[in-house]
Amino acid sequence: MTIAREEIFGPVLSILKYESEDEAIEIANDTEYGLAGYVQSGDEDHAKQVARRIRAGQISINGGARGPAAPFGGFKTSGNGREHGMSGLIECLETKAIIGN
Repeated sequence: MTIAREEIFGPVLSILKYESEDEAIEIANDTEYGLAGYVQSGDEDHAKQVARRIRAGQISINGGARGPAAPFGGFKTSGNGREHGMSGLIECLETKAIIGN
């Protein structure tokens, strides 16, 4: 479905049926985009394991809010740059190497 494969900006909530956790992760990753995703679970440790398998720049677990030091940016077509936190600051720096004998 289009809503599952494109980068839709909301407020939108799509609910798709799946048979297994592996299938749910496959659905989540079957897109050319990867800005953000969400995982809901009664077991936070398990939710973190699932979040690691989703190809997106930010995953919120159980509606958790992003802290100001957390980097924000996407994967795939959503871009690889980062804003906020140390990752965002580093992108503003100009690094120079001076090499001498």
